[in-house]
Amino acid sequence: MDIQYFIGVDIAKGTLDWAVFDGKSIVLQTHSANSVAGIKTVLRLLKGLPGWNSKQVIFCMEHTGLYNAHLLDFLYRLKLPIWLEGSLQIKRAGGLQRGKTDTIDAQRIAEYAFRFRDRMRLWQPPRPVIQQLAFLSAARQRLIQVYNQLANPLTEQQSFVNSTLQKQLLKSCKASLAALEKDRKAIDKAIDKLIEEDCQLKELFSLITSVPGVGVATATEVVIATNELKTITDPKQMACHAGVAPFEYKSGTSIRSRPGVSQHARKRLKSLFHLGAISAIRVKGELRDYYQRKVGDGKSKMSVINAVRNKLIHRVYAVVRRGEKYDKFYSLSIA
Repeated sequence: MDIQYFIGVDIAKGTLDWAVFDGKSIVLQTHSANSVAGIKTVLRLLKGLPGWNSKQVIFCMEHTGLYNAHLLDFLYRLKLPIWLEGSLQIKRAGGLQRGKTDTIDAQRIAEYAFRFRDRMRLWQPPRPVIQQLAFLSAARQRLIQVYNQLANPLTEQQSFVNSTLQKQLLKSCKASLAALEKDRKAIDKAIDKLIEEDCQLKELFSLITSVPGVGVATATEVVIATNELKTITDPKQMACHAGVAPFEYKSGTSIRSRPGVSQHARKRLKSLFHLGAISAIRVKGELRDYYQRKVGDGKSKMSVINAVRNKLIHRVYAVVRRGEKYDKFYSLSIA
């Protein structure tokens, strides 16, 4: 893909900062509102650049969630190439940086796109049903967090406060906790309905949840994070993304540490696979036998649990790749 203009866009809630890099210098810098009208105005300005060709440009921006919805939707409908990149990836690639403004950030994003153009990954939007699933899942997580923030202190303080006061506190929070639980169950039903009404999604969920230790919540997060396993197609990449892949940490003779997982990960996925691993080793089966054997050999419990998390990820990808539900008696056929 022959790129003439690398367009970096720094996105904020109400504004967009644009910078156009031609491989040598910034040829255009502008500012607009984060709205359809503001985007249209800037696009008319971009079309005035010398030799403008919509097939020879790339729009690069950071993944800011909801704030880039207008821009992504508008550019995709015009069939303009979009590169969505992680903010930390762009920041680390910029080296030592002094000062920060939205204008400078837009320039850095444009220059990043030029420097790493050989690693370009064009963005494709998820299906509408996946977008709905993502919003429902996010709302469900927020309800659970609020419920725990309210319920956990009540439980913890039970043995430290007067029983009469404790009863009063429980009574005061009872209605709120019940309402939060009711709303969570309503979202669970909406998620189940969404899955049931989409044949493709229903089949994918039936495969993923057939793996022991992997429930609907984990399957939902996997589907959202990978866009139905299209953007992350390799289980090793998924293990890295979920923060369960161990990496070495050593340098020369002075720095020697045991292999450990990276903190740059999707924490929600890591947490769900951790809960799945704990669930899997508590019930009779292959994974519990594996855990007990490795711990008996002297391995640390956390490293073995991490290995179980990896096994769950590889099993999820295996059943989806084969298109068959998990079978603990499955054996590879040798040609």
